[in-house]
Amino acid sequence: MISLVLADDHPTIRAGLRAILSETPDIQIVGEAQDGIEVEKIVDKLRPQILLLNLRMPGPRSAEVEKWVRTHCPETETLILTGHDMDFYLAEMMDAGVAGYLTKNETSERLIDCIYRAAQGNKIFTEEQYSRVLRWREAAGDKWESLTDREREIIKCVVRGLDNAEIAQTLDVSLKTVAFHISNILEKLDVHSRQEATAWVHRYLPDILEELPG
Repeated sequence: MISLVLADDHPTIRAGLRAILSETPDIQIVGEAQDGIEVEKIVDKLRPQILLLNLRMPGPRSAEVEKWVRTHCPETETLILTGHDMDFYLAEMMDAGVAGYLTKNETSERLIDCIYRAAQGNKIFTEEQYSRVLRWREAAGDKWESLTDREREIIKCVVRGLDNAEIAQTLDVSLKTVAFHISNILEKLDVHSRQEATAWVHRYLPDILEELPG
């Protein structure tokens, strides 16, 4: 019997998955969660073999949840089930340590097969997914990693549309410091203007847009 915790903030999605999995006699849903905080509490208590985790839910980011699972409940294997099939998310979750990254248009047969395989300790990533992550890292990942924490704060301000004076006020730094960092950012991202830098973020790092305040 494979014990499984189902984590999704949409009740209708959970109900649909519950109906699919209930038809498989050797998979037992032992708990359900609707946000990242609940996931950690339930996984810690029940120690399931499989965590079927929606990518984007309220509470801690899924990458942080998975890092917590790997540290505190290493016997639990996580499968991501999401409607967001983007290279950034795929790379982030692969780095976090999940066993597989599935989209919500998967057939029920493939979903169940992946649960079986993950429960046996197998990784479920396809060659196409590995290739996508490699291309993304070459195109954007290494550039993003090259930015300092301050430069990342400033590029987020740029994406919000703040000018240099507004950035300086927001971060409590001088205009000269802002201009210096923006020059470095443009060079590291291999772009020539703030507009190109903003477009680069929208293309390669959509997730940080969720972090932008007001």
